[in-house]
Amino acid sequence: MPIKIVLADDHPIVLDSLERLFATEADFRVVARCSNGEESLQAVRKLKPDILILDIRMADMDGLECLRQLREETLPTRVVFHTAMVDEDQVIEAIRLGVGGVVLKEMSPHLLLQCVRKVHAGEQWLEMRSIARAIKKLLKREAATRLLASLVTTRETEIVRLVAQDLPNKEIADRLGISAGTIKIHLHNIYQKLNVSSRRELVLVAQEKGFI
Repeated sequence: MPIKIVLADDHPIVLDSLERLFATEADFRVVARCSNGEESLQAVRKLKPDILILDIRMADMDGLECLRQLREETLPTRVVFHTAMVDEDQVIEAIRLGVGGVVLKEMSPHLLLQCVRKVHAGEQWLEMRSIARAIKKLLKREAATRLLASLVTTRETEIVRLVAQDLPNKEIADRLGISAGTIKIHLHNIYQKLNVSSRRELVLVAQEKGFI
């Protein structure tokens, strides 16, 4: 029985190319073409394909939100992202949501065919350069979180993240339900612990260490 596929991309030329690619292989059958995430969800609900191939960056609803919705509805269709570019945060989120595969559009078409076959067989296919970058970033974040926890309190961590949003002390105080004076005391303590002397330095250090 052919592997039933729904294609989703907001560029018609990409859809045409993908449809021709899968038409050359006897073990695939394209059952729908979609131009956005909402159309993709409707097609999956109605046609129950084995695989949904979609771009991460699409109008109306992006690929990650589409994958998130599929998981919330516990639909069995497996998802393969076929995308021009993907950043580390998107890869981390896609893995968390249980993506079946990630293939960059710059890669050889036969790798997409190979990916879909493996994902249909229950395996996971991830483009290694993106995954390596994502894992490196995730490990850095986890290390930074542990370091931050050893240096500052939970309340001080909240304040660092609000400072990074360029909020004034008064607004930070209002959000946390404490006085502006208390915020000043916390900031003084944070500056000493992280060896900085200004808000700008604090944000730079927090970004460098992966706190925010």
